[in-house]
Amino acid sequence: MNRGRAARYISSRSQRSAVTSGRQRREDNRDQWQRQRQRPAPAVATEDEKQKFAQKITEAVPKGTCQTMCPSQELQDREAQNRLHHFEMVPGTEKDRRPKGDPRRAVKEYARPAAGKDATNPTDLRPPAVLLKTVHYLIDEIAASPNLHPWTEVYNFVFDRLRSVKQDMIIQRVSGSDCVALLEPIVRFLIYASYRLCGEPVRLFDPRINDTHLQEFLSWLFDCYTAGSGPNPNQEEFQALGLLYNLGSVRAHQHVLELPLQLRTSPSVALATSINQAFLERNPVRLLRLAGGLSFLQTCALHRHLVTCRRTLLLIYSHGFSSRNCRFPLDRLAQLLRLDPPLAAQLCQLCGVQVDLENQVLFSKSAFTEPKPTALDCKRYHSESPENLTSLSGLLLQGQHETSAQ
Repeated sequence: MNRGRAARYISSRSQRSAVTSGRQRREDNRDQWQRQRQRPAPAVATEDEKQKFAQKITEAVPKGTCQTMCPSQELQDREAQNRLHHFEMVPGTEKDRRPKGDPRRAVKEYARPAAGKDATNPTDLRPPAVLLKTVHYLIDEIAASPNLHPWTEVYNFVFDRLRSVKQDMIIQRVSGSDCVALLEPIVRFLIYASYRLCGEPVRLFDPRINDTHLQEFLSWLFDCYTAGSGPNPNQEEFQALGLLYNLGSVRAHQHVLELPLQLRTSPSVALATSINQAFLERNPVRLLRLAGGLSFLQTCALHRHLVTCRRTLLLIYSHGFSSRNCRFPLDRLAQLLRLDPPLAAQLCQLCGVQVDLENQVLFSKSAFTEPKPTALDCKRYHSESPENLTSLSGLLLQGQHETSAQ
């Protein structure tokens, strides 16, 4: 009996303590809430304070003082470690045991951020004017040189040094017109490289890596256009290039639709928009016809979509003209595909479309076969060799128009 009373006493006592502790917590929360309400609102920063804060941030950004394309200390280290590229060596010393570096030809190489390494040393950073000089040198003297071979090695050298330029830009937070002047020739170079090195072995040229960096540079360039207040005379060109390169992309299409009306209706952007619309509507005949009005660099941006477009055209015609008694002239088909007749016949063969001895095409929806991805070598259908350009330097630096190259 005593044990039962003791248990009931302990239970009722614990319940009373629980009620008391809950009431105490509610009162504490109410007091804390009232104190927060009575706390004065934070003062709004004045314009002077905002300017001082922005000035502090600007002063904290490192400013490069290196006036050469390659910092002197890096040149000495790479020369001592035999890490000079032969494009950077003093002519005549390439076969020496320790080749000498030419300060006028050496360019700062890309280095991954490492622990304990100060990447913000002003003596190792090149200001925007030197970076622009470096980009022009890489394109004028290296990429556009007719004497440097093979071009895969030229590309790898220029690509690595452009990554170093990007690294210096990010550390110094280069923006505005300086940033635009640097990004535009880099974007042109990467688009041209995607065309010229199309079909090369992956160990020599990786199109995915090139595409990743190209997309980053394009996005950065478009952000500069949006944030800038001054005129950008080349914006029409690059808005069109971005849409042609990302043909069928919803994001790229939406970006163009949000452009100002004057820019959106400019000739280059309007043509790119029409080509993108034809691609979305699966109208390869109209797309290829409109592509005939593109400049060389614009075709370089579009070229990776052309093989798929031509395959789609053959598929549609295989269903539309599928008849035993129907004959389609090969010359006419080659005009629609914008290919020479021999190349058009090769593409028909890969897709299972028969071409007789009289150069007549026999379409059959049952005979059409999907070609293997490895069989559709995009480079085979380039009608113009990029090595035949009259001025590669002018194309990449000033965007001079060349003839179309489908």
